[in-house]
Amino acid sequence: MLKEIQIKTHKIGEKFPVFIIAEAGINHNGSLAIAKKLVDLAKKAGADCLKIQTHITEEEMIKTNILPGKISKKPLWDIIKNCELTEKEELQLNEYCKKKKILFLSTPFSIPAVDRLEKIKMPAYKIGSGELTNLPFLKHIAKTRKPVILSTGMSNMNEIKYAVKLFKKTKTPLAILQTTSEYPCDYKDINLGVIDNYKKLFNVPIGISDHSLGIYTALGAVAKGALIIEKHITLDKKMPGPDQKLSLEFKELSELVKGCRAIKLALGNSKRILKNELPVLKFARESVVTMKKISKGVKFTEENLTTKRPNTGEIPSKEFYKIIGKKASKNIQKNKQLKYSDIT
Repeated sequence: MLKEIQIKTHKIGEKFPVFIIAEAGINHNGSLAIAKKLVDLAKKAGADCLKIQTHITEEEMIKTNILPGKISKKPLWDIIKNCELTEKEELQLNEYCKKKKILFLSTPFSIPAVDRLEKIKMPAYKIGSGELTNLPFLKHIAKTRKPVILSTGMSNMNEIKYAVKLFKKTKTPLAILQTTSEYPCDYKDINLGVIDNYKKLFNVPIGISDHSLGIYTALGAVAKGALIIEKHITLDKKMPGPDQKLSLEFKELSELVKGCRAIKLALGNSKRILKNELPVLKFARESVVTMKKISKGVKFTEENLTTKRPNTGEIPSKEFYKIIGKKASKNIQKNKQLKYSDIT
């Protein structure tokens, strides 16, 4: 059994429902009004958590014209700067989430961003893949002793092990997300098998931060035992912004939530006859039945006995060969369910 973690009232572990993070990220485009609509969307769809990103651009990067890969033709600085929420706006969003009864989390990208989130008593921290090797940043978060959900994109196993060791040293409750930092991510690059590897290596809740299109990968991850699903959400995929196209609109998010809940319930590993199967067992299985009229003293054979539905007779079909060779204790009519009293 993997270790469990708890964020406020949400328990994350093998005995509990999948923890679903609706990642608003920067899809609010710097608008508190849009951010609140994303809260509403996440809540209505049934997600457990609404998460944003806390950016203080000057604290997390130097001003350059570097582009964010293939995600956008705009400089990363401009994208981040235009999508910042102020400290006051984040506080208001936190209060709005409380009102809507959905957990509010954020991913900080600098130490000052962590300090800002501490002011609003952030209950846990999601660490993005880019910060997995930012050791001063990781140590600063570890000092809070709050639960950490760690993404692992763009990293190798040694880097992941080092970060995990850092958090375990401080006894920080930890969960790990398999992540591929590709937007959108090709299915062949997802590597869901890593979930099994992480379970064996780290003994903590494992999930996925999924950047592929649609919901297939996330549902497959739950079938592999993922306990956390993080997926970007949007009001409309046509809205401006680098993450909008790979994000889920309301209908898709709703289907994802329903699918995750259903698959998690279906993951049992015991094999026995279930109580709910008993009514079906009665009509779907067979009893031992006479094929013809059998006189007293005649031996039972495969020529005078057969098996037929329903399974309401005394002798089930699995006992058929135990009857062969024994004798009839009385005259028995054709097509009758055999009773033990019919056997000498």
